[in-house]
Amino acid sequence: MNSRTFSQNTAAPRIALLRAAMQRSHVDACLIPSADPHLSEYLPGRWKGREWLSGFTGSVANLIITADFAGLWADSRYWSQAEAELAGTEIVLMKTPSGNSLLHLDWLAANLPAGQTLAVDGAVLGLATARALEQALAKGGSKLRTDLDLLGEIWSERPGLPLAEVYQHEASHAPLSRAAKLDQLRRAMQQHGAQWHFISTLDDIAYLFNLRGADVNYNPVFVAHALVGPKQATLFVADGKVPPALSELLAQDGVTLASYEQAADSLAALPAGATLLLDPRRVTLGLRQAVPAAVKVVEAINPTTFAKSRKSAEEIAHVRAAMEQDGAALCEFFAWLEQALSQEAVTELTIDTQITAARARRPGFVSPSFATIAGFNANGAMPHYKASAESHATISGDGLLLIDSGAQYVGGTTDITRMAPIGQPSAAQKRDCTLVLKGVIALSSAQFPRAIKSPLLDAIARAPIWAAGIDYGHGTGHGVGYFLNVHEGPQVISGSAAPDAHTAMEPGMITSIEPGIYRPGHWGVRIENLVLNQPAQTTEFGEYLRFETLTLCPIDTRCLDLSLLRCDEIDWLNAYHAEVRARLSPHVTGAAKQWLESRTQAL
Repeated sequence: MNSRTFSQNTAAPRIALLRAAMQRSHVDACLIPSADPHLSEYLPGRWKGREWLSGFTGSVANLIITADFAGLWADSRYWSQAEAELAGTEIVLMKTPSGNSLLHLDWLAANLPAGQTLAVDGAVLGLATARALEQALAKGGSKLRTDLDLLGEIWSERPGLPLAEVYQHEASHAPLSRAAKLDQLRRAMQQHGAQWHFISTLDDIAYLFNLRGADVNYNPVFVAHALVGPKQATLFVADGKVPPALSELLAQDGVTLASYEQAADSLAALPAGATLLLDPRRVTLGLRQAVPAAVKVVEAINPTTFAKSRKSAEEIAHVRAAMEQDGAALCEFFAWLEQALSQEAVTELTIDTQITAARARRPGFVSPSFATIAGFNANGAMPHYKASAESHATISGDGLLLIDSGAQYVGGTTDITRMAPIGQPSAAQKRDCTLVLKGVIALSSAQFPRAIKSPLLDAIARAPIWAAGIDYGHGTGHGVGYFLNVHEGPQVISGSAAPDAHTAMEPGMITSIEPGIYRPGHWGVRIENLVLNQPAQTTEFGEYLRFETLTLCPIDTRCLDLSLLRCDEIDWLNAYHAEVRARLSPHVTGAAKQWLESRTQAL
């Protein structure tokens, strides 16, 4: 069933069911965020309520339903997708400038009359968002209820908790032991004066306990909460997910298991006078409300969020090895693509199948790290485009093919975007590719003070694109995990992000650099590499960092207008291609090696 059929035949009766439930509970409006009890970006099926109601499949949006209005707030990455998937419904697309926009809260404040009530399930409402929401509603005199799960009343076939087995990230690829990580965390807790720390974010939990799972598509995490005390730690996870042998290993490190549903009760049972560390951006209102008033709460970022962002030398060595395997797989894929285009029909769906198959042949491969984006010409103008069996393009004629893909390896996570020329790209398309590459080179070559707030680096990549009177509507870069989430904080290179203290750039962080240019209805361009923060130099003005480019794959020069590149930019590209050729050559043979050598020739 395609999204349009869903929208026309399914959204209306489901929204009607929600409105009836709202009326029974004397609720005037309902907010359904894209969230679960762990505030995850990618959600297990049980918490895809916004998608179930609206038919919109993007990863980020907020849906608001009233008696006579339905609106979906989505940022520019999803506008084209949302317009297509909401077509034929009453749901109005409300365009926002960025994914962290709070314009839907402003709308509620302006449109919910005094005395009316908004319902949001507190179990999936972030604590920081709840506070902003309460402030917004207070302006208009409306009220907030967070004790209702209206979706649970009407979603008769709602999926249960995911049941995939939890497994250990083995010591060969997890250099720091679980005991050492817990000891490191407890020292950080002591610095905050806290004896207890509650964690809900799934990648923090997977990192801390050296465990992995398969509960969320593309991210090797599992659904759980954790409560860390002075001597013991409790992992709240569905019964049967942790095998007995692994349970014994956890017990040896002072980790006990409890059922997933016991997390709130354990918070409620904390002793009076205890001090609990909570991250208000990474815990829900419902869990915060479970904490007794007699327990002192210290609010600060999860220490594990910082710890996992700063990869150790051993982890970085594994990442470099994973990048070589990933680059070799891409050489095989692109060699196949160039041959296949002249011999058979190739579609955007074929791209996904072939690129995943190439990676699956590589040692250490686990899964893709996100759904492959293969967009030909106009489809490439949608930053989060996903081809489907009902709607996809055949790769033929002239133009540009944008391929954004990545993989999870036991030794690292990859994320890369490359442009492939199809037939003869136009001069305008080559110009856009070159401007985007200039942005990549500008930021990749930058030296910057240690601890600079990462959002401040965004303008470096945009400057060459701005100079042409062009901009793009997404951030320039996101943090990347170590065999964890492909989107990881705390650092983010985005002009729309607040330059808070926790966004400081530190050695060992891995971040994407991915500027773009998008011309709706025509084509899109994005080039993406992952980079590592490395020490550069120390002067009387302080410590400075530089980027090491980790991603290894040629940038197709047939997509470029070389006359727009300065000599130093050509030197950067030649040096990068020499590194790519040297690192990947030992891992490829035959057509893949020929393709590699051809695409890395010096300019």
